[in-house]
Amino acid sequence: MDYPQILSPVLHFLHCPTPQTWIDKARDPQNLPLLLTDHMVCELKAAQTAMLLVRKYVADKSGADTLLEWLKPYEAFTFREGPEPDFVALHKQIAKGAMPKADDPWGRALIDSMVLLIKEELHHFWQVRETMLVRNIPYVKITASRYAKGMLKGVRTHEPLTLIDKLICGAYIEARSCERFAALAPYLEEDLQKFYLSLLRSEARHYQDYLALAQQVSETDIAPRVRYFGELEAELITSPDPEFRFHSGVPG
Repeated sequence: MDYPQILSPVLHFLHCPTPQTWIDKARDPQNLPLLLTDHMVCELKAAQTAMLLVRKYVADKSGADTLLEWLKPYEAFTFREGPEPDFVALHKQIAKGAMPKADDPWGRALIDSMVLLIKEELHHFWQVRETMLVRNIPYVKITASRYAKGMLKGVRTHEPLTLIDKLICGAYIEARSCERFAALAPYLEEDLQKFYLSLLRSEARHYQDYLALAQQVSETDIAPRVRYFGELEAELITSPDPEFRFHSGVPG
Protein backbone atom coordinates (compact mmCIF):
# COMPACT_ATOMS: atom_id res chain seq x y z
CA MET A 1 0.00 0.00 0.00
CA ASP A 2 1.30 3.45 -0.92
CA TYR A 3 0.87 5.17 2.44
CA PRO A 4 2.39 8.56 1.45
CA GLN A 5 0.08 8.78 -1.56
CA ILE A 6 -2.97 8.00 0.60
CA LEU A 7 -1.93 10.40 3.36
CA SER A 8 -0.89 13.36 1.23
CA PRO A 9 -4.41 14.72 0.51
CA VAL A 10 -5.45 14.02 4.12
CA LEU A 11 -2.54 16.05 5.51
CA HIS A 12 -3.28 18.83 3.05
CA PHE A 13 -6.97 18.85 4.06
CA LEU A 14 -6.33 19.03 7.81
CA HIS A 15 -5.20 22.38 9.20
CA CYS A 16 -2.66 20.90 11.63
CA PRO A 17 -0.89 17.63 12.40
CA THR A 18 -1.44 15.73 15.63
CA PRO A 19 0.69 17.34 18.39
CA GLN A 20 3.68 15.27 19.47
CA THR A 21 2.49 15.46 23.09
CA TRP A 22 -0.61 13.46 22.13
CA ILE A 23 1.50 10.86 20.29
CA ASP A 24 3.84 10.56 23.29
CA LYS A 25 0.91 9.80 25.58
CA ALA A 26 -0.80 7.50 23.09
CA ARG A 27 2.33 5.38 22.61
CA ASP A 28 2.59 4.68 26.37
CA PRO A 29 1.52 1.02 26.84
CA GLN A 30 -0.38 2.00 29.99
CA ASN A 31 -2.77 4.03 27.85
CA LEU A 32 -3.39 1.33 25.24
CA PRO A 33 -6.54 -0.09 26.92
CA LEU A 34 -8.14 3.37 27.02
CA LEU A 35 -7.07 4.16 23.46
CA LEU A 36 -8.42 0.90 22.03
CA THR A 37 -11.67 1.22 23.96
CA ASP A 38 -12.27 4.73 22.65
CA HIS A 39 -11.27 3.68 19.14
CA MET A 40 -13.80 0.85 19.22
CA VAL A 41 -16.60 3.16 20.37
CA CYS A 42 -15.63 5.73 17.73
CA GLU A 43 -16.06 3.11 15.01
CA LEU A 44 -19.62 2.46 16.21
CA LYS A 45 -20.39 6.17 16.45
CA ALA A 46 -19.16 6.64 12.87
CA ALA A 47 -21.56 3.90 11.76
CA GLN A 48 -24.38 5.53 13.74
CA THR A 49 -23.71 8.91 12.12
CA ALA A 50 -23.88 7.39 8.65
CA MET A 51 -27.05 5.48 9.53
CA LEU A 52 -28.76 8.60 10.87
CA LEU A 53 -27.91 10.56 7.72
CA VAL A 54 -29.47 7.87 5.54
CA ARG A 55 -32.55 7.53 7.74
CA LYS A 56 -33.17 11.27 8.04
CA TYR A 57 -32.55 12.39 4.50
CA VAL A 58 -33.23 9.61 2.00
CA ALA A 59 -34.20 6.17 3.26
CA ASP A 60 -37.47 4.37 2.75
CA LYS A 61 -38.80 2.75 5.92
CA SER A 62 -37.92 -0.88 5.20
CA GLY A 63 -34.35 0.00 4.22
CA ALA A 64 -34.00 2.28 7.23
CA ASP A 65 -35.20 -0.50 9.52
CA THR A 66 -32.56 -2.82 8.06
CA LEU A 67 -29.81 -0.37 9.00
CA LEU A 68 -31.23 -0.08 12.52
CA GLU A 69 -31.15 -3.85 12.95
CA TRP A 70 -27.50 -3.96 11.85
CA LEU A 71 -26.47 -1.63 14.65
CA LYS A 72 -28.66 -2.84 17.52
CA PRO A 73 -26.37 -5.64 18.83
CA TYR A 74 -23.33 -3.37 18.72
CA GLU A 75 -25.20 -0.61 20.55
CA ALA A 76 -26.56 -2.99 23.17
CA PHE A 77 -23.06 -4.25 23.97
CA THR A 78 -21.39 -0.84 23.92
CA PHE A 79 -23.91 1.45 25.59
CA ARG A 80 -26.15 -0.77 27.69
CA GLU A 81 -23.67 -3.35 28.97
CA GLY A 82 -25.50 -6.17 27.26
CA PRO A 83 -23.94 -9.59 26.62
CA GLU A 84 -21.16 -9.74 24.09
CA PRO A 85 -22.60 -11.04 20.81
CA ASP A 86 -20.88 -13.20 18.22
CA PHE A 87 -19.46 -10.36 16.15
CA VAL A 88 -18.16 -12.69 13.43
CA ALA A 89 -21.66 -14.09 12.88
CA LEU A 90 -23.12 -10.59 12.98
CA HIS A 91 -20.74 -9.40 10.30
CA LYS A 92 -21.76 -12.29 8.04
CA GLN A 93 -25.42 -11.27 8.45
CA ILE A 94 -24.81 -7.70 7.30
CA ALA A 95 -25.99 -6.99 3.76
CA LYS A 96 -28.96 -9.33 4.09
CA GLY A 97 -32.36 -7.69 3.92
CA ALA A 98 -33.83 -4.78 2.00
CA MET A 99 -31.36 -2.00 1.27
CA PRO A 100 -32.50 1.63 1.47
CA LYS A 101 -33.66 3.10 -1.84
CA ALA A 102 -33.79 6.63 -3.22
CA ASP A 103 -35.08 8.06 -6.50
CA ASP A 104 -32.69 10.98 -7.04
CA PRO A 105 -28.98 10.67 -7.94
CA TRP A 106 -27.78 12.44 -4.78
CA GLY A 107 -29.87 10.17 -2.57
CA ARG A 108 -28.48 7.09 -4.27
CA ALA A 109 -24.94 8.46 -3.86
CA LEU A 110 -25.54 9.07 -0.14
CA ILE A 111 -26.92 5.56 0.34
CA ASP A 112 -24.09 3.90 -1.59
CA SER A 113 -21.40 5.79 0.35
CA MET A 114 -22.97 5.51 3.79
CA VAL A 115 -23.99 1.84 3.58
CA LEU A 116 -20.43 0.91 2.61
CA LEU A 117 -19.13 3.11 5.42
CA ILE A 118 -21.44 1.42 7.95
CA LYS A 119 -20.25 -2.04 6.87
CA GLU A 120 -16.60 -1.02 7.12
CA GLU A 121 -16.94 0.75 10.49
CA LEU A 122 -18.74 -2.22 12.05
CA HIS A 123 -16.03 -4.51 10.72
CA HIS A 124 -13.39 -2.21 12.22
CA PHE A 125 -15.34 -2.26 15.51
CA TRP A 126 -14.98 -6.04 15.65
CA GLN A 127 -11.31 -5.87 14.67
CA VAL A 128 -10.59 -3.49 17.56
CA ARG A 129 -12.57 -5.68 19.96
CA GLU A 130 -10.63 -8.72 18.75
CA THR A 131 -7.38 -6.84 19.42
CA MET A 132 -8.60 -6.10 22.95
CA LEU A 133 -9.55 -9.74 23.57
CA VAL A 134 -6.12 -10.97 22.46
CA ARG A 135 -4.60 -8.63 25.05
CA ASN A 136 -7.14 -9.53 27.76
CA ILE A 137 -8.42 -5.95 27.83
CA PRO A 138 -11.98 -5.93 29.19
CA TYR A 139 -14.52 -3.54 27.77
CA VAL A 140 -15.27 -0.79 30.29
CA LYS A 141 -17.57 2.11 29.44
CA ILE A 142 -15.80 5.47 29.22
CA THR A 143 -16.96 9.04 28.75
CA ALA A 144 -16.94 10.60 25.30
CA SER A 145 -14.38 13.20 24.28
CA ARG A 146 -15.28 16.84 23.63
CA TYR A 147 -14.22 16.51 19.99
CA ALA A 148 -17.40 15.52 18.13
CA LYS A 149 -19.59 17.81 20.23
CA GLY A 150 -17.13 20.63 19.67
CA MET A 151 -17.35 20.13 15.92
CA LEU A 152 -21.15 19.95 15.88
CA LYS A 153 -21.44 23.23 17.79
CA GLY A 154 -20.55 24.96 14.53
CA VAL A 155 -23.36 23.31 12.54
CA ARG A 156 -26.02 25.68 11.21
CA THR A 157 -29.60 24.98 12.29
CA HIS A 158 -31.66 25.15 9.07
CA GLU A 159 -31.68 22.87 6.07
CA PRO A 160 -30.02 22.19 3.73
CA LEU A 161 -27.20 24.02 5.55
CA THR A 162 -27.43 21.61 8.52
CA LEU A 163 -26.87 18.66 6.23
CA ILE A 164 -23.97 20.33 4.42
CA ASP A 165 -22.25 21.17 7.71
CA LYS A 166 -22.78 17.67 9.15
CA LEU A 167 -21.22 16.14 6.06
CA ILE A 168 -18.21 18.46 6.32
CA CYS A 169 -17.85 17.57 10.02
CA GLY A 170 -17.91 13.90 9.04
CA ALA A 171 -15.12 14.54 6.56
CA TYR A 172 -12.88 16.09 9.22
CA ILE A 173 -13.54 13.34 11.76
CA GLU A 174 -12.64 10.65 9.21
CA ALA A 175 -9.57 12.56 8.01
CA ARG A 176 -8.30 13.05 11.56
CA SER A 177 -8.75 9.34 12.26
CA CYS A 178 -6.70 8.54 9.17
CA GLU A 179 -3.95 10.96 10.18
CA ARG A 180 -3.80 9.60 13.74
CA PHE A 181 -3.63 5.97 12.64
CA ALA A 182 -0.59 6.87 10.53
CA ALA A 183 1.02 9.04 13.22
CA LEU A 184 0.66 6.39 15.92
CA ALA A 185 1.41 3.24 13.90
CA PRO A 186 5.25 3.45 14.00
CA TYR A 187 5.20 3.26 17.83
CA LEU A 188 2.92 0.22 18.12
CA GLU A 189 3.52 -3.53 18.27
CA GLU A 190 3.77 -5.13 14.84
CA ASP A 191 0.24 -6.57 14.74
CA LEU A 192 -1.34 -3.29 15.87
CA GLN A 193 0.85 -1.34 13.47
CA LYS A 194 -0.35 -3.45 10.53
CA PHE A 195 -3.96 -3.10 11.66
CA TYR A 196 -3.81 0.69 11.97
CA LEU A 197 -2.08 1.08 8.62
CA SER A 198 -4.70 -1.19 7.03
CA LEU A 199 -7.38 1.32 8.05
CA LEU A 200 -5.85 4.25 6.15
CA ARG A 201 -7.38 3.57 2.75
CA SER A 202 -10.98 3.32 3.95
CA GLU A 203 -10.73 6.32 6.28
CA ALA A 204 -9.20 8.43 3.51
CA ARG A 205 -12.00 7.44 1.13
CA HIS A 206 -14.63 8.19 3.78
CA TYR A 207 -13.54 11.80 4.18
CA GLN A 208 -13.56 12.31 0.42
CA ASP A 209 -17.04 10.78 0.14
CA TYR A 210 -18.38 13.14 2.80
CA LEU A 211 -16.91 16.18 1.04
CA ALA A 212 -18.25 15.14 -2.36
CA LEU A 213 -21.75 14.63 -0.94
CA ALA A 214 -21.63 18.04 0.77
CA GLN A 215 -20.68 19.81 -2.45
CA GLN A 216 -23.31 17.93 -4.47
CA VAL A 217 -26.13 19.04 -2.17
CA SER A 218 -24.90 22.64 -1.88
CA GLU A 219 -25.88 25.33 -4.40
CA THR A 220 -22.71 27.28 -3.60
CA ASP A 221 -19.02 26.47 -3.18
CA ILE A 222 -18.52 24.79 0.20
CA ALA A 223 -14.90 25.96 0.49
CA PRO A 224 -15.67 28.68 3.11
CA ARG A 225 -17.48 26.16 5.34
CA VAL A 226 -14.71 23.61 4.85
CA ARG A 227 -12.20 26.25 5.96
CA TYR A 228 -14.39 27.22 8.94
CA PHE A 229 -14.62 23.65 10.23
CA GLY A 230 -10.93 23.08 9.49
CA GLU A 231 -10.06 25.94 11.81
CA LEU A 232 -12.49 24.69 14.45
CA GLU A 233 -11.09 21.16 14.23
CA ALA A 234 -7.51 22.39 14.53
CA GLU A 235 -8.43 24.39 17.65
CA LEU A 236 -9.90 21.27 19.27
CA ILE A 237 -6.79 19.24 18.38
CA THR A 238 -4.14 21.77 19.47
CA SER A 239 -5.75 23.20 22.65
CA PRO A 240 -5.33 21.67 26.15
CA ASP A 241 -7.76 18.83 26.80
CA PRO A 242 -8.47 17.40 30.28
CA GLU A 243 -9.42 13.98 28.86
CA PHE A 244 -7.22 11.67 26.81
CA ARG A 245 -9.12 10.04 23.97
CA PHE A 246 -8.48 9.02 20.37
CA HIS A 247 -9.62 12.43 19.09
CA SER A 248 -8.62 14.55 22.07
CA GLY A 249 -6.45 17.66 22.07
CA VAL A 250 -3.16 18.34 23.84
CA PRO A 251 -3.05 16.23 27.03
CA GLY A 252 -3.77 18.43 30.02
